[in-house]
Amino acid sequence: MVLISPNALAKQANIIIDTDIERLEVHGQQTTNKDVVNSAEKLLSKQGVDFSQAGGVSALPILNGLMGDRIKVLIDGGDITSSCANHMNPPLSYTAANQITLTEVIAGVSPVSAGGDNIAGVINVTSLNPEFNQTEKLSWQNGNVSAGYRSASDTLLASINTQMASKNISLSYQGAYEDANSYTDGNGHKVLDTLYQAQNHALIAAWQDETQQVALKLTHQHIPFQGFANQYMDMTNNDSFGALLRYQQTLENDGLFSAQANWHSVEHEMGFFTAEKTGMMPMETSGNDFSYQLHWQLPLSNNRTLLLGQEYYLYQLNDSWPAIEGSTMMGPNDYININDGQRKRAAVYGEWQQAFNNQWWMSAGVRYEYVSTRAGDVQAYNTMSMMGMTNVNALAASEFNQLNRQRDNQIIDATWLVKYQLNHNETIELGLARKSRAPNLYERYSWGQSTMATTMIGWYGDGNGYVGNPDLVEETAHTISVGYTLTTEDYSASATTWYSDITDYIDADVISSFTPSNNHTRNILEFSNVDAALFGARMDISYQLTEKDDGNWTITSNISAAHGERNDTHTPLYQIKPLQTELAIAHQLGHWKNSLSWQWVATKERVDNNRLENVTGSYSLINFTSTIEWQNVTMTAAINNLLDHYYQLPLGGVSIANYKQDNTQGFEQMAGTGRSIDLSVSYKF
Repeated sequence: MVLISPNALAKQANIIIDTDIERLEVHGQQTTNKDVVNSAEKLLSKQGVDFSQAGGVSALPILNGLMGDRIKVLIDGGDITSSCANHMNPPLSYTAANQITLTEVIAGVSPVSAGGDNIAGVINVTSLNPEFNQTEKLSWQNGNVSAGYRSASDTLLASINTQMASKNISLSYQGAYEDANSYTDGNGHKVLDTLYQAQNHALIAAWQDETQQVALKLTHQHIPFQGFANQYMDMTNNDSFGALLRYQQTLENDGLFSAQANWHSVEHEMGFFTAEKTGMMPMETSGNDFSYQLHWQLPLSNNRTLLLGQEYYLYQLNDSWPAIEGSTMMGPNDYININDGQRKRAAVYGEWQQAFNNQWWMSAGVRYEYVSTRAGDVQAYNTMSMMGMTNVNALAASEFNQLNRQRDNQIIDATWLVKYQLNHNETIELGLARKSRAPNLYERYSWGQSTMATTMIGWYGDGNGYVGNPDLVEETAHTISVGYTLTTEDYSASATTWYSDITDYIDADVISSFTPSNNHTRNILEFSNVDAALFGARMDISYQLTEKDDGNWTITSNISAAHGERNDTHTPLYQIKPLQTELAIAHQLGHWKNSLSWQWVATKERVDNNRLENVTGSYSLINFTSTIEWQNVTMTAAINNLLDHYYQLPLGGVSIANYKQDNTQGFEQMAGTGRSIDLSVSYKF
């Protein structure tokens, strides 16, 4: 955990705070990446975010051992919901690295002004950051083009940023394109079904005067295909359009009012597109997000600030599986999985911040949310019974349609953050939080009971099947976080430890099993509320060795560990990362930068037996990066996994693509990327 200034933390609510004391508590650091040919995943990994393997641009973030919707991911303050039974289009998949100007991560004890409906923390990605100049006439401001290549996956990347500006007007365009084949592992074998192609576009227009600013961002994404090796289906198309309108006005005494409206729409299709994983079943999903946020920052006397907010979110989902012509099992009707699904959130919050003196700073806040979900009638492919066996999906659909499916949750979040500066170099910080999240639509309303239907549900990459539970209640985490930082001219160190006790954690219990082939069993699980506990720690150290004529040398290191278990059985929770450490030495001579890093990950032995999670062995990776800037050109060459080591991803799930090709070895863990030579060049103009 790295401390940042009040301004950066306040931007979670799109506000600016003026005070002399620095404060709590952002996991990671601010990063400016306007000309990076990279990925949002790699940028956030540097800030302590782990990822569960999925498609090439759709990995799911993990914070403090908690994955997916338990983290509130905001893109320019806007909320985007994953419209897919497998979460193939999570919020982070809708932004490319060249569009990102700032990434902020608040793990665990996130202020109520940062966002609600989460128990793990908040990731805020900023791309709407219009720039102006002092000229009266609209003129060229800046631009850059970038291109890149990754050898392990034969990936081609390209991006462009352009901007025009005047004193009052700013116009910009951001575009990115990626085309990747399936990558190879450390044994030189292709990791099947990891190929993808994606493009992202954003247009931004803004106007300002002395006291106010209006900004409009329009976005479009097109993904014609994306392989998901650890799912039974692939993405065969994903088209989205979005619009964000923001108004900001400076108030008296440096106060600020911010109003924002967001719209995001996606048409998502799943099926099969490659010989690396074959099949014939189509699935179609459409989702719409509408929301607005109103925020006030009101400075008071004696270094006190009051933050107030009111927010509203509406998410609409339709998920159907078209009938296959001539199929007895998958027809003659369309399978209606989620019909007219809706999830509404209305929230208000208040947060008090005060710097008592040059040593003490405190924040306390309360947030109330009303969450309401519903779904319409559904239908199975047919009502026929075959070979005397009950049509379990037809029966389940009938029972589901007779239910009262309206569900309401009332959520109260409360956070208390305090920081004390021991001396000029040392600080300690303490955070307490009560945070809650209501179930998503798939957790509540996935009704199918057959093996085929259940294995289409779930974002865990484990090869199992899942059944929804309309009677799920919200999960509530009580979290304590303690941090210490030491900063001197030559070195810095930070250490953070945290503990979360979670009531009604949404886990899954085994209700039956199935055998795909060759006696390799998988389970069918139903979402359920249980109590759970998670805790962990992280330490970061940086030391500047020397400043000489041959350049600056710096050593950095970090170590992190997490533990999670159910309280009733004391069995491990799913996808908890084992002990990990990293050591790097960096050198800079003028505009030439080099870095050599060593990463070690321990054996993963504590696994979730309900999900048949695999044990993974320990491994170490060596990575080298060299970057040079010359005039307007920046060139980077990197060798990742320098020794071409074979390893399995502890959070990667199983390779269903491999299992379909050869089931003799069972459901093997996803393998990591082998040696890859990555090249990129960027030109500023």
